[in-house]
Amino acid sequence: QVQLVESGGGLVQPGGSLRLSCAASGSIFSGAVMSWYRQAPGKQRELVALIGPGGITNYADSALGRFTISRDNAKNTVYLQMDSLKPEDTAVYFCNAVVVVLGKSEYWGQGTQVTVSS
Repeated sequence: QVQLVESGGGLVQPGGSLRLSCAASGSIFSGAVMSWYRQAPGKQRELVALIGPGGITNYADSALGRFTISRDNAKNTVYLQMDSLKPEDTAVYFCNAVVVVLGKSEYWGQGTQVTVSS
């Protein structure tokens, strides 16, 4: 079974930076679409950033210009570099992997808390 393990969350002041990491087990990483989602209390989970197997990226409007998603296939790890953080970035951040071959498989990490507060 594929397992995603997130790390790097914490408390940071507005304007600060955090770097989230997601390490994936199994052999699905290189062919997977990797994403970061977030969910604030009382709100739906939303897509923050996505990176495909070839490195093409997409970002939510709220993240564009401030966040950078990247992947290291040799390390089976995806990253989310978050700069210029705002209080509205406060949420639980989840790592997601999607693999499409003969069918679709989707995996989620347990989430890591990011709190932006002065």
